[in-house]
Amino acid sequence: MPFLSLVASHRNRELAILEQLQVGADTLAASLVGRHGAVAGAVVLPTCNRFEVYVETEDVDAARHEVIEAIAALSALDPATVAESLVPYEGDDAIRHLLAVASGLESMVVGEREISGQVRRAHLEAQRRHEVTPRLDRLFQSALRTSRVVASSTGLGTSGRSVVSVALDLADATVGWDGARVLIVGTGALAETAVGTLHGRGAQIFGVYSPSDRALEFAVRHGVEAIPMEGLELAVREADVVFACSGGESVVLTPALVAAARHGLDHPLTLVDLALHRDVAPGVGDLRGVTVIGLDDVGAQAPTESVGAIDAARAIVAHAVARFGDGEAARSLDPAVVALREHVFGLLEREVARSRPAAGAPQEAVDRADEIELALRRFAKTLLHTPTIRAREHAQAGESDHYLEAIRALYGIDVAVPDAACPAPEIAAEAPHAD
Repeated sequence: MPFLSLVASHRNRELAILEQLQVGADTLAASLVGRHGAVAGAVVLPTCNRFEVYVETEDVDAARHEVIEAIAALSALDPATVAESLVPYEGDDAIRHLLAVASGLESMVVGEREISGQVRRAHLEAQRRHEVTPRLDRLFQSALRTSRVVASSTGLGTSGRSVVSVALDLADATVGWDGARVLIVGTGALAETAVGTLHGRGAQIFGVYSPSDRALEFAVRHGVEAIPMEGLELAVREADVVFACSGGESVVLTPALVAAARHGLDHPLTLVDLALHRDVAPGVGDLRGVTVIGLDDVGAQAPTESVGAIDAARAIVAHAVARFGDGEAARSLDPAVVALREHVFGLLEREVARSRPAAGAPQEAVDRADEIELALRRFAKTLLHTPTIRAREHAQAGESDHYLEAIRALYGIDVAVPDAACPAPEIAAEAPHAD
């Protein structure tokens, strides 16, 4: 069965749209799998700057319709709005996108490592709830394996920059970190990452507040105080920095609460809000002495990685996609099909990279780049279809040599040693076989 992914991210949608799409994300996969329709298995990946749904299905069109209808029902958005907000990827394109996401290539801060943990948690949650099929399970395993290979062999992300670190760098303008008192709002992945980063800067985390009542376990684990709702105003008053990342569906820090907490104080307060569903209400940043740093600020200031590291990472992803395969080729010609797919995917990734606009480009340029990428991927899929079918036919007819000679003559591909083209041997050694 083919894969389908439906994607909205900081690259092509405003953060406000992502917020709306994520309402009800924790029950979306159960809703899709439970209806016993076109969706055989589903994994939902909601993060602070992306919302993605991966499904396995026999009927891509029917599955897409079911996903859109389910999101509309949970979020109260119009189905047409949901459909317009989600970019679809099918087959190899869905595989490539997930591998690129897990490797940090699609992140707001390219190369950041938090995303692989978020992919892992989404995968484990789908496993726990029995919402993932065996082949979808292998796809996510491949994505996480590819992420590890990219991290260990390309240098991508070795600067340690992340959404958290960039946000805290922006806070340098208003915060003296040594001894700064920090209140954390939220207990998820970003909060866990923030603890180590904040301690590394010399800050003192004194408390954690959770809108979902999960503060106690986090507090015990990190040796801080769990702040109850009735103590939130006082905790904000005592803080130099509030690091907010709860991602709940209601605002935590309102202008009234912050103003009351700040009454009679002169020292500055910096609020770092990395929750997609904003923890800090509009208007708080207008209060005297209060600075708010959000995801939009991080996106505008995100550093760039070296071109060489990104190209190497994309080559590894292209190879891993080719290795995952689509199960259509007969076993005797697998090396030839893999080599041809690697060749085409490698060319494709280079062309897609050339078409991508720079950070901060206008929305029209982003939309145009999306159209170009979609056209290129459709072309690559069409280009590979017939050679893949012919591989099966030649293998079954005992004419494998004819096929090998043809792709050597046409593409200059030496399939006698297909693994030599692999940018990272770990991918070839551990690559899963398709069904």
